[in-house]
Amino acid sequence: MESNAMTTYKDTTPAARVDNKTLNKMVWRSMQLQAAFNYERMQSAGWLWAMLPGLQKIHTNKDDLAASMTHNMDFLNTHPFAVTFVMGMVLSMEQQKMDIQTIRSVRISTAAPLGGIGDALFWYTLIPITAGMTANMAIDGNMMGPILYFIIAFGAEMALRYGLMYWSYNLGTKAVSMMTAHAKEFTHAASLLGVFVVGALISNYGGGTHLGISIPNGQTVAEDGKTMVDVFINIQEYLDKILPCLIPLLFTLMCYFLIKKKNWTPTKCIGLFLVIGIVGAIFGIWGGDYTPLVPVPWNVVA
Repeated sequence: MESNAMTTYKDTTPAARVDNKTLNKMVWRSMQLQAAFNYERMQSAGWLWAMLPGLQKIHTNKDDLAASMTHNMDFLNTHPFAVTFVMGMVLSMEQQKMDIQTIRSVRISTAAPLGGIGDALFWYTLIPITAGMTANMAIDGNMMGPILYFIIAFGAEMALRYGLMYWSYNLGTKAVSMMTAHAKEFTHAASLLGVFVVGALISNYGGGTHLGISIPNGQTVAEDGKTMVDVFINIQEYLDKILPCLIPLLFTLMCYFLIKKKNWTPTKCIGLFLVIGIVGAIFGIWGGDYTPLVPVPWNVVA
């Protein structure tokens, strides 16, 4: 029987526990999970590269090692920071020389939901919060901004990689039931937190975007009681009474619509914002300490 058609390993004797040095090596290799990313097998090449030190320790039979490497090249897509959770669990099953199809099924069924959990925790929560705090420091000229961002983001990533590897390897198949028991609730809670964070970032960084349009509204007598002065209605003041930061919110919703419904890329959205900003600056649509380059039928309130 050829190795790629095997359903069970030839040597079914459970192997000895993989040493910590090998586990550590696998953790560092896991950082290259997406180095050979492709749309046919996604992260499978990086996955096999990370798993290989452990598989070589477990499978001393060459045919078994070939079979293991073959099925570990199956399609895989999960979160790169949390991949060691799946690695530790699969390594434990390989160590016990479990049925190959069982290992494949567990790997695929565990990796997919873990991707959603990882996205909610990192891309929607940790990274935006960390970037939001440290970006303000960098804008103020504080060199600790980018340094602190790297320490927090990379530190959390590596702590998670190491912790999940050892935890799931020691738990083995028990880790599957523990993760799936509350995966839906956990993902939902993390997603809600991420939405709140994104909303705060819109208000914080988009709050400087405001209209500079004011509409003439007759004249009134100045404080000296003699001079007549023009009166204007400031559009932005009325918008702030309805909903503060309405303009950045509308821009955010516009980007969401273009990306989600019209399949725009982020690069196209950036280009659109550049055009809107430049045109708005020329005609005095946006508020700021400048005079519009083109005469317009409204005044710009600085």
